[in-house]
Amino acid sequence: ISVNSRGSEILNNPLYSKNTAFKGGERDRLRFRGLLPPRRVNMQIQKERVLEEIRAEESMIRKHVILEDVHDRNETLYHRILVDHMEEMAPIIYTPTVGQACNEFAMRYRRPRGMYFCEEDRGHMAAMMYNWPQRDVQVIVVTDGSRILGLGDLGANGMGIPIGKLSLYCAAGGIAPHRVMPVVIDVGTDNEALLKDKFYLGVQKPRMKGAPYYHLVDEFLQAARHRWPNVLIQFEDFSSNVAQKILNKYRDEFLCFNDDIQGTGATTLAGILGGLRAKGEKPTALGDQRILIAGAGSAGVGVAQVLMQAMMEHGRSEEEAKKCFFVADENGLLGTERLSELSAEQAMFARDTDGGLSLSEIVNKYKPTMILGMTAVGGLFSEQLIRDMAKHCEKPIIFPLSNPTTKAECSAKQAFEWTDGRCIFASGSPFDPVEMEDGRTFYPTQCNNMFVFPGIGLGVTLCGAKTVSDRMLYVAAEALANYVTEDELAEGKVFPNLTTIRDVSKKVAIAVIEEAVETGQASKLTEKDLADLDSFVTRKMYDPVYVPLIEKRTISI
Repeated sequence: ISVNSRGSEILNNPLYSKNTAFKGGERDRLRFRGLLPPRRVNMQIQKERVLEEIRAEESMIRKHVILEDVHDRNETLYHRILVDHMEEMAPIIYTPTVGQACNEFAMRYRRPRGMYFCEEDRGHMAAMMYNWPQRDVQVIVVTDGSRILGLGDLGANGMGIPIGKLSLYCAAGGIAPHRVMPVVIDVGTDNEALLKDKFYLGVQKPRMKGAPYYHLVDEFLQAARHRWPNVLIQFEDFSSNVAQKILNKYRDEFLCFNDDIQGTGATTLAGILGGLRAKGEKPTALGDQRILIAGAGSAGVGVAQVLMQAMMEHGRSEEEAKKCFFVADENGLLGTERLSELSAEQAMFARDTDGGLSLSEIVNKYKPTMILGMTAVGGLFSEQLIRDMAKHCEKPIIFPLSNPTTKAECSAKQAFEWTDGRCIFASGSPFDPVEMEDGRTFYPTQCNNMFVFPGIGLGVTLCGAKTVSDRMLYVAAEALANYVTEDELAEGKVFPNLTTIRDVSKKVAIAVIEEAVETGQASKLTEKDLADLDSFVTRKMYDPVYVPLIEKRTISI
């Protein structure tokens, strides 16, 4: 790779730096001989040193700090560690630890990463985009910090989410780190503690709302597309009152998707399809299920929409599919008597009768075959509720999907014990294996969007798609569900092992590309590429290894 810098500039640039792994020839031609200790240490030794430091710490947040320090110094080494040790590192860089990292973002702030846009930047965003040093950005993850995991409004502290997501895009999805950009649209915060916090780094004003808010979001999107016309924009952790509106406005115009609505929906669909396999049922049996969704926010309704689309994909009518759902919020089952206060998406799942029923009443009257939790209310699924479900259903599907772990509606241990080991379980945050008194051991898997969004991003950017369609989300979920082996299902797993994440992302990307080809969206691909998509995608995936560097020079004669 030819680079425009030399000497200490390269040593201080995390995209190019190899730290002590630079060879003698590179130290000479890049003009920093003497600026490093004399012994050359290869990547394997560097990795072992970092792992030893991480494993010596008991605190997850301390592990996170150590890993992010490597991220700030040497991105190649950082992503190598993630690729080789994803199962160990994922909980450190993302859920559940990222929640604490966001809460403490201002106190732990060390160096700039990503871009921030606020009201003061109105009218300047198109020019500001050119302040970003990388010319070929392919993926942007953007948040307004209004609903960070289950922690609520964290304002500019929410930058930890786009940073963490893009680390997964690079390591799991094979997008090169110089092609990603984390963004916060800082419109203020309604978090009183942050408004009074002298160390908070964001705008200390009440959160902007209404037309001015949407105008600011629009200017950002137009500016991003102006500089990078083919960029994928992933909306992340926008509050429920704005998330669906923004998605509806831009989904047919921009290459974009909302991970909390569509990504969570696709991942949950994959887990449910795996759960049906574990019960000995076919995917078409999805339309025969009775699905209780606790939580009617953007995630809960988004999951319901994706599941309904899948049922229609299998031949059910929209009306038939809707009858499978029981969506409840803090006021009980959504009913038509509340239409005036529901969004259009929520109203779609409002039932004509029994509005206001509690979770327990829904379970005992309608006998659901699965319950999905997206409430951010820790411990919401009581022992009686789960035992009642198990009474009505031989193998209930129980997915407490809220993050972080403290917000999970129930734990894996509780779910397996309360159903006598008969449930099919997945959760938003990781849980340890569960050993039953009779000697059986179950290995709960994490229903984590990281199984889906890196592959979707890789697929749409490689093929040159113009939009992310509902059908792309469905084929992504199907590819993920089909990746789970029969042996894994027998162990209680409905998602593959995290060690296979890059191969999962490749399979998802291929499925998305094939769908783009079917619908005429694969504008970038040649006949040669299409002849062997597996090799094409493998070849295009970023592999974090050290490559030789040379200084770019202009020669005049």
